[in-house]
Amino acid sequence: MSAPAPDLSDVADLPDVPGAGVGRPVLSTYRFQLRPEFGFADALAVVDHLADLGVSHAYLSPVLTASPGSTHGYDVVDHSRINPELGGEEGLRALADALHARGLGVIADVVPNHMAVPSPLWHNRAMWSVLRDGPGSTFARWLDVDWTVPQRAVLMPVLGSRIGEVLDAGELRLAREEVPVGEDGAVVTETVLRYFDHVLPVRAGTEDLPMAELVDQQWYRLAHWRVADEELNYRRFFDVDTLAAVRVEDEAVFEATHRVLLDLFSQGVLDGFRIDHPDGLADPRGYLRRLSAARGPAGQAPYVVVEKILEGEEALPADWPCDGTTGYETLRRITGVLVNPFAEAPLTLLHHEIGTSAGAAVGDYHELVDTAKREVVQGGQYAEVHRLVDLLVDICADDIHLRDHTRRALHDSVVELLVAMERYRAYVVPGEEPDAEAVAVLSEAAHRARERLPEDRQATLDLVTHLVLGRDLVAGSSGALAEGSQEQGGADGLARRRELVVRFQQTCGPVMAKGVEDTAFYRWQRFVALNEVGGDPARFGITPEELHAAAERTAATWPSTMTTLSTHDTKRSEDARARLLAAVEDPERWVGAVRGWHEAAAPLRQGDLVDGDTELLLWQTLVATWPVTEERLVGYLEKATREAKLHTTWTSPDEAYEGAVTALAAGVLADPDLSGDVASFVEAVQPWTRATTLAQKALQLVLPGVPDVYQGTETVDRSLVDPDNRRAVDYEDRRARLAHLDGGGEPRDLDDEKLLVTSRALRLRRDLPAAFVGPDAGYEPVATSTGNAFALGRGPVGAPEVVLVVTRRPGELDRLGGWGRHTVSLPEGRWVDVLTGTGHEGGGVPASDLLDRLPVALLRRA
Repeated sequence: MSAPAPDLSDVADLPDVPGAGVGRPVLSTYRFQLRPEFGFADALAVVDHLADLGVSHAYLSPVLTASPGSTHGYDVVDHSRINPELGGEEGLRALADALHARGLGVIADVVPNHMAVPSPLWHNRAMWSVLRDGPGSTFARWLDVDWTVPQRAVLMPVLGSRIGEVLDAGELRLAREEVPVGEDGAVVTETVLRYFDHVLPVRAGTEDLPMAELVDQQWYRLAHWRVADEELNYRRFFDVDTLAAVRVEDEAVFEATHRVLLDLFSQGVLDGFRIDHPDGLADPRGYLRRLSAARGPAGQAPYVVVEKILEGEEALPADWPCDGTTGYETLRRITGVLVNPFAEAPLTLLHHEIGTSAGAAVGDYHELVDTAKREVVQGGQYAEVHRLVDLLVDICADDIHLRDHTRRALHDSVVELLVAMERYRAYVVPGEEPDAEAVAVLSEAAHRARERLPEDRQATLDLVTHLVLGRDLVAGSSGALAEGSQEQGGADGLARRRELVVRFQQTCGPVMAKGVEDTAFYRWQRFVALNEVGGDPARFGITPEELHAAAERTAATWPSTMTTLSTHDTKRSEDARARLLAAVEDPERWVGAVRGWHEAAAPLRQGDLVDGDTELLLWQTLVATWPVTEERLVGYLEKATREAKLHTTWTSPDEAYEGAVTALAAGVLADPDLSGDVASFVEAVQPWTRATTLAQKALQLVLPGVPDVYQGTETVDRSLVDPDNRRAVDYEDRRARLAHLDGGGEPRDLDDEKLLVTSRALRLRRDLPAAFVGPDAGYEPVATSTGNAFALGRGPVGAPEVVLVVTRRPGELDRLGGWGRHTVSLPEGRWVDVLTGTGHEGGGVPASDLLDRLPVALLRRA
């Protein structure tokens, strides 16, 4: 039976509730990962399921037209159209109408930082125009291109060999072809240059030149693909050549790239936006100010969250006009409060043992990160670093006070400062005095960089730090190295200094992301449940008091921020991590099991070819995902080892190494003794897996913020990183399970139990919205007499309407003999557990009574 549309009248008039002006406050979201195989019509068929769950908003992956066949949508090629492969604007409107009819809203993912450079190129009309017409193109201002390089040509590193070899082999040819690059996508006939599947435009007036001369006269420079890292002259997304950065800081570019989405918002089709990678933008705050100025049909501003990785105790800039982040910091804290801290020492010892025995060097995590970031700076970000050094050289040439800082000294200082940065960005705005936090972040980075530089580079490092802080751009700024030097070089000199401030920050993010998330996390395999986006694998847990304090800060400062456990970018899903957390509840058992598997697998390892960290990753992946197919396991290990970039890479795969890894994985699965022992271990820790799975889901759904449920994770889902987490979701099974529970049936397995917790928590948010959003949505710790129970209250402080109690570290609880006489101090009044229907009176309630049927209790004031 479908749930009725929710009555949200009690929050509809609250000005501080996102979306309240149209009767759809953002209370929770459900993420759809759209792709050609699952478009708007497929999502529409699941609307009733979302309403029955209690979700308030569907949250859609990017909806603008992407590269043909895109499975993720972040490679946008046309900002003027909703993706026809998903069903086009008609399909999106139909989905929105169905959601609105059930009282649900729609949030769309937005990709402002970059667009795709597809093949064939004509799929992106803007890129086609720029490559055909150069700086004279109406789209030239869209791209962050350095037109000052020789020949003023955009580098196109698409060739399989050097240009001379390609020309000599006759692999380039001219053709007259119909291409859809006219106004509104009209088909026109143009002369094109073909290189196998690549189709490129030809500059007017060059069609009749000899091929070598024709190629030399284009607004683009054809080059071998290996040239990209060193000579690319357009800013890109991280190290992906086929994703070119877009200059949305230009008001005209912002308007053109956002017109369709903002029109849909103004018409009430969309209710808000999730912003992809704002740290890549020239001016994140300015971008958000433009976006927040939009108004919906009732005059409301959009709900906006940003994909911002907060490192450690970093806070979102207070002057950003948005509702918060996409929630990785909450994921990190939930994992931290549930992990067994006593597992750190045994797992560290195991890491050294297996790594050493398999011939791999195991070192300090922070040194490993430093090495990985240095590789990124010297590899994938070389072109950006070169551009920063060019700017610094020109700035020094402009000012006689600065001319004795050499190019090499400037280069060394930039490299060390980038490697030493421990955040994705310091938010410095040219012309504004940097705030205390930005100064502290860059000063700390400079302090670390100083240790890596010889004495004769110290003054240059000071200069670079001073310039990237933009202090010389602030009138009356104190501490300037050369007072008044900003006037040297005139307008061009000032522009260079401003560009330096922005570009340095835009380079910090890729260095962090590629160095940490996409390299170090695939090299350091001590305990991969901690190797998560926004996580810190070096820190083994946080205390309950730390989680309470963080939750209280969130409730006070960013109450509508998103919370998450699984996303399209997580390295492994929430339930895969939960299984691993359970595995180390008894660290000695885990260590013993891995040692045994390691010894038993010796005949499968082909000597020491497979390194120890890869083997540790194999065992953890098997346990996290069991049962797993060979196809999934081998596909994941191929990606993981290529991302690690130690033995094999995406660009230079080592067939021998990859073959050895595949043989080991396939051999383990085919060995009945080994695979049987893995299955037995998984079964043995199942009670702890159950407690941890339900605890982390309940915490995510009840802690301050707007919880997002990634598609399919309302039941148990043990997916790995993309593309594994884009597999089809069996919604018929989930519907049947929910109908069983709603019909009064008892949960039959962990899937049912997780669905029960998810649906009842979401419905509680829907039924009691004021307890979770708005001015009365407070947070308070609820006292327990044991560290194995974590409890919190939501609603007015001092008189909560909701109390959550979860089991923490169940392995330790079992070793201590269970709950015994421990209690949870419920606030005064009568309480009913919405998961079991059991009633409780306030006061000291035995934990064994609260948690006798399920390892979590979700209580509503009666």
